[in-house]
Order: sequence, then structure tokens, then C-alpha cells
Amino acid sequence: MFNRSNFSTEEGLIKGCLRGDRSAQRHLYESYSGKFLAICMRYLKDREHAEDVMIESFMKIFEKLPQFQAKGSFEGWMKRIVVTQALMTLRSNRHLMMEVNLEMEYDFQGHHYELTHLETAELMELVQGLPVGYRTVFNLYAIEGYSHQEIADLLGISESTSKSQLNRARTALKEKIASLQPKIKTNHG
Repeated sequence: MFNRSNFSTEEGLIKGCLRGDRSAQRHLYESYSGKFLAICMRYLKDREHAEDVMIESFMKIFEKLPQFQAKGSFEGWMKRIVVTQALMTLRSNRHLMMEVNLEMEYDFQGHHYELTHLETAELMELVQGLPVGYRTVFNLYAIEGYSHQEIADLLGISESTSKSQLNRARTALKEKIASLQPKIKTNHG
């Protein structure tokens, strides 16, 4: 019989999942699926792909759960699996492959950016509009907190390529923000 109180602690929830208790697994899924779908959406623009990756991630989480040693955050451990799964999907699908664009650098020193007018949702929308390579490295570095060496290892690229992709992502974001400036001034001024 399902007793949600067994899952009121992280330890109880993990033990339930390790026993193969379906209600514990459902509780874990319901508790984290929204957050993990948002992570997947940061890497994969297509919601259907993101949902598939989220589900695959939960399958990996349940499969690897006996390896969790409770030496760190359980959520952080699961999140790492989700990010890795999203990256593996990017790497395995040719049409989603990361491209390294060697575009000319733009000079933005003349622009002033009033980020205070940009909402988080608007900024995330701008990030979603970046090319796959830029977006992936930007997400891993700026949002997930990975180092360039970790990103290089995860993506199978050099550390300098990771740094280059991040710089290009920042440049592209600055350009997009600068292009919004007339709209911002018109709407708020």
C-alpha cells in the first residue's frame, strides 16, 4: 500500500526506489520532472526531444541509483545525469550536432546594455535562439557551473574550443540584447 510518509525524507525515497517501489519512483519523478524538463529544454529546442531525454534520464537515474553514495547532493547527482543524457543526445543526432562557427567578432563597446529591463524568461529565450554549440557551452558554463575542462571532456572538444564557443555565445547575446534596446526604450521611456 502506498504511504507517502515513507518518502518524506530523501533517504526514504531513495530506499523505496532501490526496492523497486513504483510509488517511490512515481514520487521521485513527480518531484523532479518539471525541473529536469526545463534543463533538457535548455539544450534541446524541440520539446518532444527534451521530453524523451528527460524520460531517458529518469531511466538512467533508476538504473544507476545503487551507485549513489550520498556524498553530495542527490539532486545534483541526478542533474548531472540529466545534463549528460542531453549532451549524449546532441552528440548522437547528426542534425543536432554542434557546429563551431568562425564568425567575425563584433565590437559592442559603443552599446550600453540595460539588463534590468530584461526578464529571466526573455533572456532564456535569447539563449534558446543561439546556435547549438554556443547554447550548449553557455548553458554548461554559465548556468550549470561546469569548468571549461569538464565541458571539453563532456562534449569531446578542446578546452580552447569551449572557451571560444562561450565567448561567441556572449558576443551573440550582447548583439541580441543591443538589438532590443530601441524596443526597450520605446516600451519603457
